[in-house]
Amino acid sequence: MPELFSNSIGMTFVAIQPGRFAMGQEDGDWDERPVHDVVIDTPFHMATTPVTNAQYERFDPDHRKLRGERDLSKEDDESVVFVSWQDAVRFCEWLSKKENKPYRLPTEAEWEYACRAGTATAFNTGDELPEPYCRNQKSDWNPAPASLAVGRTPPNAWGLCDMHGIVEEWCHDWFGPYENGEQADPVGRAAGTFKVTRGGSHNTDVGFLRSANRLGALPEDRHWLIGFRVVMGELPGTKPLPAPKPALCARDVGGKRIAWSQSTAEPFFAEPIPYVLIPPDQHGPLYSQHNHCPSIAWCDNGDLLAIWFSCETEGGRELTIVGSRLRSGKKEWDAPEEFFKAPDRNMTGSGLLNDGKGKLYHFNGMDAAAGWGNLALVMRTSTDNGATWSAPRLINPSHQLRNQVISGTSMTKEGCIIQPCDAVWGGEGGTAVHISCDGGQTWADPGADRDRPEYTDGGSGGTIAGIHAGVVELADGSFLAHGRGNNINGRMPRSISHDMGRTWTYSATEFPPIGGGQRLVLMRLREGPLMFVSFSDEAHGQDRDKIKGFAVRDAAGAEREIFGSFAAVSFDEGKTWPVKKPLSLGGPARTFHGRGWTREFLMDDTHAEPLGYFAATQSPDNIIHLVSSGLHYRYNLAWLKTPMPAAGK
Repeated sequence: MPELFSNSIGMTFVAIQPGRFAMGQEDGDWDERPVHDVVIDTPFHMATTPVTNAQYERFDPDHRKLRGERDLSKEDDESVVFVSWQDAVRFCEWLSKKENKPYRLPTEAEWEYACRAGTATAFNTGDELPEPYCRNQKSDWNPAPASLAVGRTPPNAWGLCDMHGIVEEWCHDWFGPYENGEQADPVGRAAGTFKVTRGGSHNTDVGFLRSANRLGALPEDRHWLIGFRVVMGELPGTKPLPAPKPALCARDVGGKRIAWSQSTAEPFFAEPIPYVLIPPDQHGPLYSQHNHCPSIAWCDNGDLLAIWFSCETEGGRELTIVGSRLRSGKKEWDAPEEFFKAPDRNMTGSGLLNDGKGKLYHFNGMDAAAGWGNLALVMRTSTDNGATWSAPRLINPSHQLRNQVISGTSMTKEGCIIQPCDAVWGGEGGTAVHISCDGGQTWADPGADRDRPEYTDGGSGGTIAGIHAGVVELADGSFLAHGRGNNINGRMPRSISHDMGRTWTYSATEFPPIGGGQRLVLMRLREGPLMFVSFSDEAHGQDRDKIKGFAVRDAAGAEREIFGSFAAVSFDEGKTWPVKKPLSLGGPARTFHGRGWTREFLMDDTHAEPLGYFAATQSPDNIIHLVSSGLHYRYNLAWLKTPMPAAGK
């Protein structure tokens, strides 16, 4: 019979004796390997259940107002949720003073040791988790009601309840990769970005509830999936492992600002080169299956930095952000490595910006679990060309819509940062803008309180018409945006705001609409004109024979149809677009691979990449660097202004 004791606020603890176990799971996720022996030398007492609302609110009475958020955790005996790692640590400090005993969060190794309770199977119940332990164990973007009442499932062999599910539980450790070799009383890494959570939760696929499964979150993050339990006992005095090695794109980064040479006035268009250099058969931390949704920025040292998401499925919890660097003077991109990843959280949407004053900005979505309907908005910065980054900051901590980052971050003449974000989870319905006018210290979502938009010619609302929108400031200070979906009169919609994104009015552009697997670029070039990059047609998925053409004028003034991606230039703030041409080398047909949804395609005089998510930056030498889902294009304004060759030329 386990040894139990209770404290003054009704928490019951069981003694956990020293022992050893194999930590990890060989056939589990990539971050659960290598499986390694761990010795627990120091005994401790662990709470038999997660901390409840009633217990936590003895420490923080104001937390009561969060009961029932997302229709969860309403009662005294339900597990507390909406607590950060920092909140949990402060609770332990309060409890330690109150009880005059050392209370703390468990280490990750202590948690798995206690959860397993002598077992070596996927769950402490065996290789399956029986139904009584389950609380809506399926992946829903929005949680279904589920009881989080603690202590209602059978305890494991050591007397601990609720180790599989109910809520994820904060651990002491920074998340980092495992190492080979036996370890005694490990306490994790010396530093990191994300704190480990364990156990899985309600409204989650059952595989995330396994004994070995590792999750993690920013220490300040709060949502409906994470709670915690405490242990009583001093933290082991073990020296932590060093902080993880940075990704390749953050190693050996030159810090000296180069003097950029100015681009020649001669037209320039280079053969597109691959930048997503992930080998086949990769299943974590990089994934060969699907690479998509990039962003790109120039660095002061002459490098280019590109990031994108890599996954098996776009809605999966494995989706990670990968980074690669094209170093100054080099012709090939570095091998990619993981750039930014909260363990077992979907990370859909990234943005990069060089502010022209020595600072890089990185924006990212971070979901509570799977999908992209419950993203928080995260920002970090670098002043050394991406070699190091500031600690991530939740600039919009609410996990909600309106936070799916869209590449195309820009700055106004006055220095305000504009970050477009999808306001919906579906194929159309609008783009929000987040704006900061103090260098990213404070942020506003100016259209958040507006009524539902009317996406019609002359309609208005608080979001841009269409998702995945490109946004640019015009000379008069108003904003112009083009988006995907919410088409007007069969054309792509045009949105204008005269009040910094609070309200928008809509009309039709001259451009064809685009659809799934496609994302446009709208930006101001350093020379002054606006550049727009899009597609001739929605492309009908992979059925290229059905792609519709888009009529443009060639060098002889004749009208010709082009197919796939094209670029356009406006010299009058987006009123007219007299220059339009295919994004193509021209010449004999050649085959390229665009990755993402694009796969292989043919490029010739009139055909260009038919699918892909575009992102672009223009370096100080005036070269435009545009990436699709797999290819890096380079060209200049002189090439853009040169009409496409006449037929037969």
